[in-house]
Amino acid sequence: MDSDAIDTNAAGNSSAETTVLDHHAIAIQDGTIIALAPLDQILNDYPGAKHTELSNHILLPGLINTHSHTAMTLLRGMADDYPLMEWLEKHIWPAEQRCISYDFVRDGTELGIAEMLLSGTTCFSDMYFFPDATAAAAEKLGMRAQINFPIFEMSSAWAQNAEEYFDKGLALSDEYRYSPLIKTAFGPHAPYTVSNSSFERIVMLAEEIDCNIHVHLHETAFEVASSIKQYGITPIARLNELGALSPRTQAVHMTQLDTESTHTLLETGASVIHCPTSNLKLASGYCPAADLLAQGVRVALGTDGAASNNTLNLFETLRSAALLAKHESGNAATLNASQALRMATLGGAEVLGIDDMTGSIKIGKQADIIAVDTHSPAMQPLHSPISQLVYTEAASAVTHVWIAGKVKVSNRQLVDFDLDALLAKSQWWRNKIAKVENT
Repeated sequence: MDSDAIDTNAAGNSSAETTVLDHHAIAIQDGTIIALAPLDQILNDYPGAKHTELSNHILLPGLINTHSHTAMTLLRGMADDYPLMEWLEKHIWPAEQRCISYDFVRDGTELGIAEMLLSGTTCFSDMYFFPDATAAAAEKLGMRAQINFPIFEMSSAWAQNAEEYFDKGLALSDEYRYSPLIKTAFGPHAPYTVSNSSFERIVMLAEEIDCNIHVHLHETAFEVASSIKQYGITPIARLNELGALSPRTQAVHMTQLDTESTHTLLETGASVIHCPTSNLKLASGYCPAADLLAQGVRVALGTDGAASNNTLNLFETLRSAALLAKHESGNAATLNASQALRMATLGGAEVLGIDDMTGSIKIGKQADIIAVDTHSPAMQPLHSPISQLVYTEAASAVTHVWIAGKVKVSNRQLVDFDLDALLAKSQWWRNKIAKVENT
């Protein structure tokens, strides 16, 4: 593949160094990057290899969406402009209770994967009901994923009680233990929906089977106040007392932070997943991502679900993260373009614990690569490839996507994907949901 190559392979998130290589090519064998060198050298070293020539393109690691409820694409736009708890309790949860099923999650996940691939995402982390359907869809479509099986105390269409959530989740973990693309993790929904005993069991089992823990945490001021009223301590302090914070833990949102909470993150090694667009839309608060990075906390980016964000476009999320950080700090240098891009690539891989295989363009890693066409008015002139990727509409310029060396998007078209059938299913679900809502 001939193009400018961008890699974000730096030692630390807070001082990301991005390397731009002009007129370079990448050689791939059996899904693995085996060479990265000037084009002439690659052509000379691999004369018989099939090659894809991409002039005027930027090659970079595929984006990593570290938090989504992918199947909720089918609920996109049905309950906008409400605060979080009203949005959940009066709109989203009732709709889910009426409509959610294995088929709903499978079809919604396939729709979401199509959207993510076309906008440059090659890996996603998902937390939703029927995680077996999500995992099956990701594996079928060749998408890299961390599937976080939910843990709740309340019943759902997938499980009746905490014990059943554990049983089904652990069975899923066993099923995908040796999958090259799918990892599983514990997905306790939030401190206000999961008991102390369930968290303690998660901690024990996560250590036993070597799994991550993915949890909504400090998402709203109401959540924090409610925890203090019920337990006498903040949610993060409660989880720390229960042993649920460690380098395995991926804390999603973290919009309500103080000095003590930040110290707890540093002390335990827990990571933070920043969902700026969703938090802005739900007016949930602001995660000080730049400050956390500067202090040494691992931070990655997530879109959240399309019911709250309306898009799974991670390029838009990383742009929002950079702009919001500058606004909040009053400093235009805060969270620069390289840092934002790193959060969406290698930073995401580090948080998910897969940076040994993906997240940067490096010999020996999996060929999870995307190509962005710069030959358009919106991308020219190209003074800084990194700035163009972060601050322009780069998602619409994604032309090619590879995951483990297999092409998933070619010339802006999905490969081995019946898009017409998928869109027809989406319309069918829209009609079904509307009918249910009106009865």
